[in-house]
Amino acid sequence: MDLLKELYKNPFVLAPMAGITDSPFRSFMKEMGCGIITTELTSATGLQFNSEKTKKLMEFSSKQQPVGVQLFGTDLKNLEYASKYIEDLGASFVDINLGCPVNKVVKKGAGSALLKDLKTLANIFSCIKKSVNIPVTAKIRTGWDSESKNALEVATLAYNEGLTWISIHGRTRAQGYSGLADWDYIKKVKEHSPIPIIGNGDIHTYKDAVNNLKTSGCDAVMIGRGCLKNPWIFLEASKNKIVPRDFKMLFKTLTGHFLKYEERIQLLQIKKLSAWYSAGYKNSTDFRQKIFQIKEKSELLDSVEEFFTSIDTPLLDTRHEKFLMGGHG
Repeated sequence: MDLLKELYKNPFVLAPMAGITDSPFRSFMKEMGCGIITTELTSATGLQFNSEKTKKLMEFSSKQQPVGVQLFGTDLKNLEYASKYIEDLGASFVDINLGCPVNKVVKKGAGSALLKDLKTLANIFSCIKKSVNIPVTAKIRTGWDSESKNALEVATLAYNEGLTWISIHGRTRAQGYSGLADWDYIKKVKEHSPIPIIGNGDIHTYKDAVNNLKTSGCDAVMIGRGCLKNPWIFLEASKNKIVPRDFKMLFKTLTGHFLKYEERIQLLQIKKLSAWYSAGYKNSTDFRQKIFQIKEKSELLDSVEEFFTSIDTPLLDTRHEKFLMGGHG
């Protein structure tokens, strides 16, 4: 598979998001028109210790291809083992997480902490690239903080080590998810980068995706929280226009993917995803309060169906709603 060819074919790709982009969700997004997808971050160390939880995070179906598995860690032996494992699974590429800002990852020197240690990072790039025959990519932030933005330096390092692309979240680690993504900075990096660049951050609508792809010159745009508000965002971005909202079909599609979750977490996942997709529509606050009180699956599905099949109002701008904040890179 020519991974870059696949990227250019559909340059609107799904961002890896911790606790969100599991296998059923990725299948749902693929069905809704997204291009390349990546799993949520997985621990190279966890795999070395044969963690079933880690293996579960790595699962994907053939219909999700091209799909990459995202790794985090610093131990070269663990990363080598995990990368080979990913290749043996049949994944299209290995993605290295260099963007996670959370303390439990950073304090181990992984995630965005590696942006401060380019010597170690070079060793990691080299190790993983030599371990597998499939492409290797990385997702980074603009830098550790505003005084040490070094995305171009990291991109050049990645190019020298043979990586296929770099995805840049337009915030520093210090920012977390506050403030605005710096697309001007992403554009500057792209203008001088020897390696393809995927831009990421604050893509709330299809217009954001299309406009940022054009103005930044990036090779693709990565969409995270935007698809938690509008499941049609990938299809709309590729067509550059609003597509008809078929909520009856959405409910049918959602339900099909809801039921792919393990029985023990089905109720929680149904509530979580339904709450996200209700945002911005009439009576969505009451709907969210209602469904989180329901304990029976059949009653929950009835309530979800009733809400989604009765929508007749336009989608409002919900970019500032706190429950849509989060991610990991």
